[in-house]
Amino acid sequence: MNAVNETILIADLMEKSGVKFGTSGARGLATDMTDRVCYAYTIAFLSYLEAKGEIHCGDAVAIAGDFRPSSPRIMNAVAMAVVDGGFTPLNCGFIPTPAVACYAMTRGLASVMVTGSHIPDDRNGIKFYKPAGEVLKSDEEVLSRSTVTLPPSFDAEGFSVAAPALPPALDTAEKEYIQRYLDFFPADCLKGRRVGVYQHSSVDRDIMVAVFEGLGAQVTPLGRSLTFIPVDTEAIRPEDVALAAEWAAGGDFDCIISADGDGDRPLISDEHGNWLRGDVAGVLCARYLAATHVVTPVSSNSAAEKCDWFEHVARTRIGSPYVIAAMDDAVAEGGKKVVGYEANGGFLIATHIELNGRTLAALPTRDAVIVPLAILMLAAESNLTVSGLLTTLPQRFTCSDRLKAFPTEISQARIAGLNSGDEVADREAIAALLGNIFGEVVAVNDTDGLRITFASQEVVHLRPSGNAPELRCYNEAASEERVVEMNRTCMEILEGWR
Repeated sequence: MNAVNETILIADLMEKSGVKFGTSGARGLATDMTDRVCYAYTIAFLSYLEAKGEIHCGDAVAIAGDFRPSSPRIMNAVAMAVVDGGFTPLNCGFIPTPAVACYAMTRGLASVMVTGSHIPDDRNGIKFYKPAGEVLKSDEEVLSRSTVTLPPSFDAEGFSVAAPALPPALDTAEKEYIQRYLDFFPADCLKGRRVGVYQHSSVDRDIMVAVFEGLGAQVTPLGRSLTFIPVDTEAIRPEDVALAAEWAAGGDFDCIISADGDGDRPLISDEHGNWLRGDVAGVLCARYLAATHVVTPVSSNSAAEKCDWFEHVARTRIGSPYVIAAMDDAVAEGGKKVVGYEANGGFLIATHIELNGRTLAALPTRDAVIVPLAILMLAAESNLTVSGLLTTLPQRFTCSDRLKAFPTEISQARIAGLNSGDEVADREAIAALLGNIFGEVVAVNDTDGLRITFASQEVVHLRPSGNAPELRCYNEAASEERVVEMNRTCMEILEGWR
């Protein structure tokens, strides 16, 4: 244990620990996210908000976590920092990120969610929320430059030797989150619907059952797991594809639903067990909510523009902070019903939504529960199955995959070789890599990674992951068969980049 207080710069701690801000909070290996590191990040966050006058000494700070093994320890480290910072830790338990965020924002409180989302449980992360919503990239830049003082409460490995600081959990946030949807949708609106809930290890698993049963659906829990399963809604595992097909074949479901580890990214299947892509689910959800302004990252398919359902569609870099910043701009410019969605399916609501005489309060962070609810309601109102509902969309199909254990610096260097700033040289480099397969390049967008559009309107989008050492490839085409083949071909080519 350190004998004296220690003053450190967060930027130095990020570099030394490997725990850095990505597209969704701070993340790193669970072994690198020591109590000392997590304490320092939390102190920096609280000090930042206090200096801005957004929180005050004695205020409560809501804390929650997911089901990965390291989360309880990290939640306690966060609580230590809350206490030492002069605030009061409020343990909301193991609930979804949007549930703790909604609870805290309703009360004007800061909140902290301990989660690695969809990534394997050898890693973890922390998402920070201001009283008004997510910490944005501009906030992270200030936090990275901040200096904090640490007490002599950690051993040589960085783990706490102090008494536990996390109080017993309360269930208020969970109950209010469930009620949010029971109040917005008409009573028994899902009566006669059969829904399978793939529970695995998501903190949303029991909440989804409660909400859908509360609205009248017949719900069957499926696949509950005592160990953490890294369900990625943007790169769905073959095991999860097979499970959904098997359950659908034997269950007569209208759909199967699920969420990632922290319950902010949804999965919804059609009646055959085919998982919908997140950007398809997002545009349908926006349609049901009668959105006027839609914000989505460049990785989402082009159906949002081609469907002509919305007054305005804005494109951003990948990551909810960028979507939120653009939603804020839309609200400032007079947007009435402003929403956002990501290719991973996470859905964000920037303004109150009024529908059928009921109001759904704004929740400007990713949410998984609203999406399957909206899609089932839209299907019912259209007298269609979920698969039938898909035919009402412009036929744009996406597929993505990733190369794991692919260092970020290598991804960046390889992509930079196709995006040097010399347009002629870059197009020649792209043609040498992909031209024989996909044809002539007509547009290149480097908003986030490199998105290449060919004359066929097919798309290859390459991007280093912001959360893990992975290289991601997104494709778009006019048919599902073609886009799957494109993605397979691209992944074979990218394997040569290792």
